[in-house]
Amino acid sequence: MRAIWKGSVSFGLVNVPVKLYSATESHDVSFRQVHAKDGGRIRYQRICSLDGEEVAYADIAKGYETEDGEMVILTDDDLAELPVTSSREIAVEKFVPSDQIDPLLFEKSYYLEPEKSGAKPYALLRQALQDADRMAVVTVALRQRTTVAVLRVRETEAGDVIVLQTMMWPDEIRVPDFSVEVGEVKDAEVKMAHMLVETLSGDFDASEFSDDYADAVETLVRAKIEGGEVERTPTSTKTSGEVVDLLAALQRSVDAAKKGRGEDTSEAAEEKPAKKAPARKTTAKKAPEKKTATKKAPAKKAPAKKSAAKKTTTKRSTSKKTAAKKAS
Repeated sequence: MRAIWKGSVSFGLVNVPVKLYSATESHDVSFRQVHAKDGGRIRYQRICSLDGEEVAYADIAKGYETEDGEMVILTDDDLAELPVTSSREIAVEKFVPSDQIDPLLFEKSYYLEPEKSGAKPYALLRQALQDADRMAVVTVALRQRTTVAVLRVRETEAGDVIVLQTMMWPDEIRVPDFSVEVGEVKDAEVKMAHMLVETLSGDFDASEFSDDYADAVETLVRAKIEGGEVERTPTSTKTSGEVVDLLAALQRSVDAAKKGRGEDTSEAAEEKPAKKAPARKTTAKKAPEKKTATKKAPAKKAPAKKSAAKKTTTKRSTSKKTAAKKAS
């Protein structure tokens, strides 16, 4: 894991230098919106709802919409005046009983790891929270905004770890606008409900549950891949045909290099000699000069190679004879 924040926990006169790690990650199934015909990704333009024109990123500002639909545009100067903080302190405000915190308030969870110099005070805070069965209500600045959070101890396979959980603000918790009308409940019904609870009682084990939907999607996708039902697009980054993609990339590189030197990159010049031998012999005969043919002809042309080989052999034998005469 990679630390996303560094700071210290302060309670009283004690400071515990810590690192913050995200404790959760989403494995939710997500789909891309694509063109059904060829699998191309669907792109969206930034269109102004008033004039219908596309808007560049440089012309996009932040706006606050009021309850009556009016739009207040905020400039960078306006945003610079808002209260922000870069404090690296997790300040403990109070220790409260664990059962006083409504789980509905919890938002995102982070693991706290102590720096080497803070290992002992970290262990003391952890032990104090466990023994008192309390949570520490703290204030912390994340992404330049101060938020309320709690510190609690969580048992893991690696040992007991202090977890920081950010909390929603009270006005972010919705109040249900409905009421449940309860009629007469008979004693026999209540007794039967208690029996059902006892029958289904047990300890919670998260490993007993699985995401059936995600598993089914994975199985479906794997079956389509094995059946060849895959759309190859120019922007594909994950494919099962790495060799084909590599050859295509190399071919494009060769074409680009030839084009830079002014050479012919047509399909006829790139055909394989094994399949087009007759056509290549005819082309070799039409070459105006041997020099030019040697320079421009691909290494695949059998006739050009034989001529070059004969010339090279003649030159080498002539050189050997000359060297022998000089030696004598």
